[in-house]
Amino acid sequence: MRWLESATGIFKRQAGEAKKARIAEDDDETAPHLALGRRGERMAMKFLERTGYRIVASNFRLAVGRNTRGQVIHNEIDIVAYEGVTLCFVEVKTRQSDVFALPESNVDRRKQRQITRAARVYRRMFNLRAVPFRYDVVSVLLPPAQADGSVVPPQLRLLRGFWTEEHFRKRRWLHSPADY
Repeated sequence: MRWLESATGIFKRQAGEAKKARIAEDDDETAPHLALGRRGERMAMKFLERTGYRIVASNFRLAVGRNTRGQVIHNEIDIVAYEGVTLCFVEVKTRQSDVFALPESNVDRRKQRQITRAARVYRRMFNLRAVPFRYDVVSVLLPPAQADGSVVPPQLRLLRGFWTEEHFRKRRWLHSPADY
């Protein structure tokens, strides 16, 4: 468990820096959709803690590779947490209405691939390859206040194991060479 203590120290330092940056960003000029997303992520973290998750990091951004032009590609994991011994990579999706689609519908194949790639780098970086892990989604529905001024309570749903890595593994990784 020493690795967890050292990793926690690293995350706390990064969280402090991220919090300072977030405070600087949380001004009146923030785009409404970004403010909504931040609010949803804060609510999701509290929800996960009440559910029994132990939050390790939030908005964890890391370099995952380079594109064809040689530019560094960064991906972000909204929340990294533990539920028991299982490492959970959590994506938070927030919407004001579910008239057209549920919030989790925005976690499409492309987004799943990005998070999976970032999670692989994260697990390699902190030597967590042997730790069980999964990909979760927290769906947050924050309806605006009603015309009469009444406030509709937010709806949060936790979708455990929303996807697996199997979709993104190359065929040669799934089977032994003798199978071909």
